[in-house]
Amino acid sequence: MRALGIETSCDETAVAIVRREADGHAVIEAETVLSQIDDHAPFGGVVPEIAARAHIDHLDELIIATLADAGLKPDDLDYVAATAGPGLVGGVLVGLVTARAMASAVRVPFLAVNHLEGHALSPRLGEDLPFPYLLFLVSGGHTQILCVHGVGRYERWGTTLDDALGEAFDKTAKLLELGFPGGPAVERMAKAGDPDRFALPVPMKGKPGCDFSLAGLKTALRLAAEREAPLDDQTVADLCASFQRAVGEIIEDRLSAALAKFSDIYARPPVLVAAGGVAANSHLRAILARLVNERQGRLVIPPPHHCTDNAAMIAWAALEREAAGEERFEPKARPRWPLDSAAKPKLGSGKKGARA
Repeated sequence: MRALGIETSCDETAVAIVRREADGHAVIEAETVLSQIDDHAPFGGVVPEIAARAHIDHLDELIIATLADAGLKPDDLDYVAATAGPGLVGGVLVGLVTARAMASAVRVPFLAVNHLEGHALSPRLGEDLPFPYLLFLVSGGHTQILCVHGVGRYERWGTTLDDALGEAFDKTAKLLELGFPGGPAVERMAKAGDPDRFALPVPMKGKPGCDFSLAGLKTALRLAAEREAPLDDQTVADLCASFQRAVGEIIEDRLSAALAKFSDIYARPPVLVAAGGVAANSHLRAILARLVNERQGRLVIPPPHHCTDNAAMIAWAALEREAAGEERFEPKARPRWPLDSAAKPKLGSGKKGARA
């Protein structure tokens, strides 16, 4: 089976063609990602209207280029898939409309994909990774710990009650005027800083469960920066290092509980998958590796270009669902779309769905 996948949920316009072999292995025949970093950098974050317009401007040409790279014609496709959420709804709509039109023209099924399921299954693109495994999903919009029991079967063990981890990194970078994207900028500055200079809080540490909270840490960082103003380069580096150390302690505390729970349930060493843009942070990767090694487990992190938003994971998630005989999703744009739809909301819900 072969699927063309489209990803437009945030600030990357991405197209990929993935083939699923009879033995279940994935072959990425071509993939293209167009970043919008330069478009959003002047604003210090992603501007939804700019992102949607950029998707409109470039998506068609990326589809043509990706087909050409693979040496394929539209008639060679078995499916066309696109992210239907969660994400910036304007961008999601661009991908959905384009993909549905293409599927109709080629006369193949259109498959709507949950962006989070793309991340959840992305490690199986290049790894022999059987179910179940533990997923640590860390991105600009999501910070969750989920147990992946199988395709379409996800159980949330922990979530952020306020900011996502990637959002906290971006807001820290904006506060310290480090530019966009914020995560890599904070990591670079932290390498030259003293992580012990500022005693920042570690929210939720020692509390039962696996939930996260980043808002208090972000506020404490802002207050520390205001006390030290005007900031010199070394102070900025020390603030970044102290922030990254606190984040590491939060992750270590919350994930330790999840890894222990996994081992108790399955009576074997844990298998941990980290996905999402923040999984590219080398300091956090080292913490994850140590936590898993202490339990004689296995850590799987996709290559950096498959940690961030990409279309290969969207095409692959669609193929995995089809192979497993899972029900097809309704093709509508969703700004919020929990991967574990049976979970009870932890925070209030509105028209867009539950915040956490």
